[in-house]
Amino acid sequence: MAAITADFIAEQNRPLLAGHREDFEALAHKLARGGRDPEALVAEAMAFAVAVPSWGVGTGGTRFARFPGAGEPRNIFDKLADCGVIHRLTRLTPTVSPHFPWDKVKDYDELREAAKRHGLAFDAVNSNTFQDQPGQPLSYKFGSLSHTDKAVRQQAIAHNLECVEIGKALGSKAITVWIGDGSNFAGQSSLARAFDRYLDSTAAIYRALPDDWRMLIEHKLFEPAFYSTVLADWGSSYLAAQQLGPKAQCLVDLGHHAPNVNIEQIVARLSRFGKLGGFHFNDSKYGDDDLDSGSINPHQLFLVFNELAEAEAAPPDFDPAYMIDQSHNVTDPIESLLSSAEAIGGAFARAQVVDREALAAYQKGNDVMEAFRTLRQGYNTDVAPILAKARIEAGGAADPILAYRESGWRARKAQERRPPRAGAGIV
Repeated sequence: MAAITADFIAEQNRPLLAGHREDFEALAHKLARGGRDPEALVAEAMAFAVAVPSWGVGTGGTRFARFPGAGEPRNIFDKLADCGVIHRLTRLTPTVSPHFPWDKVKDYDELREAAKRHGLAFDAVNSNTFQDQPGQPLSYKFGSLSHTDKAVRQQAIAHNLECVEIGKALGSKAITVWIGDGSNFAGQSSLARAFDRYLDSTAAIYRALPDDWRMLIEHKLFEPAFYSTVLADWGSSYLAAQQLGPKAQCLVDLGHHAPNVNIEQIVARLSRFGKLGGFHFNDSKYGDDDLDSGSINPHQLFLVFNELAEAEAAPPDFDPAYMIDQSHNVTDPIESLLSSAEAIGGAFARAQVVDREALAAYQKGNDVMEAFRTLRQGYNTDVAPILAKARIEAGGAADPILAYRESGWRARKAQERRPPRAGAGIV
């Protein structure tokens, strides 16, 4: 077992470099024939980044069971150590998105310094009013920010304000607000008044935001509310963001929509009106499955990034926050996050390959087949050599998962961290 140092990564890369150079040179010739600059694409890949969630390095679960893995992180400091491994190997994940109260500590200066030692900084902070916490005086069983009882709403608002203060101490610039509020029976709740209460509560949070902060409003079609959800779709999210003001934007989780919804069109609409705040990347087959990014529908991931590439030419302040949000139930969470980071980076790189000038001309001329072929050419490009070169030049691994396994990190952490306990359902 070896520490994942720069020397270790270089040693792992050494036998792969010759093959990598051959692959990149072949791709470079192909790209050059099409008028694309391969080195420019490498530079763009090196500049791209996506945050990892603190909770993502632990084993997830279903409603029925959770099967914990060896060496799971015991606290936020262990989580940062695992997140640091992902960034050292991929060079794609320089920030961590923490979740409170799960990640609460006594000293946030200490936490910020711990992240810095792992080469990390903090992305958006996440509040939690979808669970009751130990010692919490009032319950969120029937809602939080939209609860009928003002005292419950005030408790939920206070928690979000605390998260903002924590975020300021950590150097974050955004808070993500997602609630599970809704109803399971027709007539259980007033659909109109629940949304009004939500708007009043989020307005109180919004007023407390620093000038350079954003509120990322996250919608979800269903679960845990199965009849109605207070913020069920991108339209409701957009209305709320418009009502609150310019610091409020919409966050798109790829698993939070009905099956077959055209998510890339939602991306285009929100970016057009300056309300696209960011993404939670994952994949799904049936619902909010939180599967590894690109594992089920990599083409959809590419189409989302195609719209993002289009939006790059729009407002100069277009700067969506990218984060992975997954539940790893049967894999080593670090391996899944390594794989997802590469899938997301690959979708970004393929979108950069697309000849946008040609695509726009074919669209304007209603040449359907050539427009489709131009887009598909980008999707069909094997960008793995571009990503590998970007990682290597930034000090990362040519093959992150192979290097991770060779390091013995999981086995070492299984010895250092106490054995996890099994759980019944998500914990």
